[in-house]
Amino acid sequence: MGVVLKQSLSNTLITYAGFAVGALNYLFLYTKFMSAEYFGLIGVILATSGILMPIFAFGANNAIVKFFSSFTKEKDIDSFLTLMLLLPFFMILIFGFATYLCYDSITEFLSKENKIAGDYILYIFLIGVSLAYFEIFYAWARVHMKSVFGNFMKEIFVRIGSMILLILLYYKVIDVSFFLQALVGLYILRMLTMQLYAYSLRMPKLSFNWPKNIRNILNYTTLIIIGGSAAVVLLEIDKVMLNQLVELKNVAYYTVAAYMGIAIGVPSRSMQQITSPLTAKLLNEKDYAGLKRLYQKSSLTLFIASGFLFLLIVLNVEALYLLIPEAYRGGFTVVCIIGLIKVYDALLGNNTAILYTSDYYKAVLVMGLALAFFMIVLNLWLIPKYGIEGAAMASFLAFFLFNSIKLIYVKMKFGIIPFTVNTLKAFVLLLFVGVPFYFLELSFHPIANIMLKSIAMSFIFATLVYRFKISEDVNGFLAKILKK
Repeated sequence: MGVVLKQSLSNTLITYAGFAVGALNYLFLYTKFMSAEYFGLIGVILATSGILMPIFAFGANNAIVKFFSSFTKEKDIDSFLTLMLLLPFFMILIFGFATYLCYDSITEFLSKENKIAGDYILYIFLIGVSLAYFEIFYAWARVHMKSVFGNFMKEIFVRIGSMILLILLYYKVIDVSFFLQALVGLYILRMLTMQLYAYSLRMPKLSFNWPKNIRNILNYTTLIIIGGSAAVVLLEIDKVMLNQLVELKNVAYYTVAAYMGIAIGVPSRSMQQITSPLTAKLLNEKDYAGLKRLYQKSSLTLFIASGFLFLLIVLNVEALYLLIPEAYRGGFTVVCIIGLIKVYDALLGNNTAILYTSDYYKAVLVMGLALAFFMIVLNLWLIPKYGIEGAAMASFLAFFLFNSIKLIYVKMKFGIIPFTVNTLKAFVLLLFVGVPFYFLELSFHPIANIMLKSIAMSFIFATLVYRFKISEDVNGFLAKILKK
């Protein structure tokens, strides 16, 4: 776990720096500098682009992580990487042509409830392409155990650019139309920068002598399109369906609340950048003892981090809402529900990496597809009845079922579970710290309340975790801080 912890900590710091910038954007700048309608429109554009991303990528980003370590000869690696660059290109051409032919129908679909959404199909397409190739080049770097720069580009670059654009918008240097065009440009520039970095680690040499296992690779990438699309649908479909069923401004309100809940998943996202290629390597080498250790250590570390973040955010959210425009308040339920989803994700550790890089990926893809359909049905049922809370409930039910099935499936196929006695100890500590602070009410300014409560909770929780030696990795990290 040495390299995992080191890069995970770096990635976590970068991701939280990105989250801090994103929080400034989403909670304060977007809400005050842009109308709720256009803020909601941006949420729809990015969510729809995210759904298209796995289709455009043709599974190449996942295939690089799964198969790269299985090649030992340079010529085979060159052939494999050439294939990974070309497959998405042909998929994008086909999809682009189909979009051109069906442009009017797509416009009508996106404009069903909100007319403005149908005018930005090209923006959605370009961002989707940029997201796809960015993930491919990011995977290219990750298999070389270089995840930090890519994480910086993923988490910080566009958010800093958006912040600058929002400030220019406020001072009327640019208008909303230019803002949206520049946002597309930021995603394209990010992709090109990541491409240069990936090539600096290994310059591609075009080779059309395809690998001997090309059939397995193509089967995998084809199925990953389905599985990846299902996974992204589970993540992004709520915003897209809110656009279809309610006024566009509700997407903005939901985005603000969901963003706070999603922050709880930052440690998981950070650690997965490095655990995915390590998991693939352990599976390729059939090191199942090492796989079990990684599974349990990643689960415990992430549960401690995400569980504590859940407490910090949920117990401070009411004070935070006092700092933003009144129209965006009232999403406490959404924050809690999305936060619980992220805590459950954290409990599973590198479970997803085990499934997607093993020979059992086909089964989990079918599960994901079924559950994506299930989530769409839930959204159709719950959003009209409960609005943004209904979208959050649909997400929770779908993810709870999906994660539970993945947990059971890994136990059945590999005979391992992520939980240990220390998982229970961590849960007890979280309750011990969280319950008293839930009933603690401070009468200071909201910022002072947030700071005082957060500092007190952090000190008590860190002390208890260190004292009872719940996690070897967390204790090692805390020991380094104490020495400094």
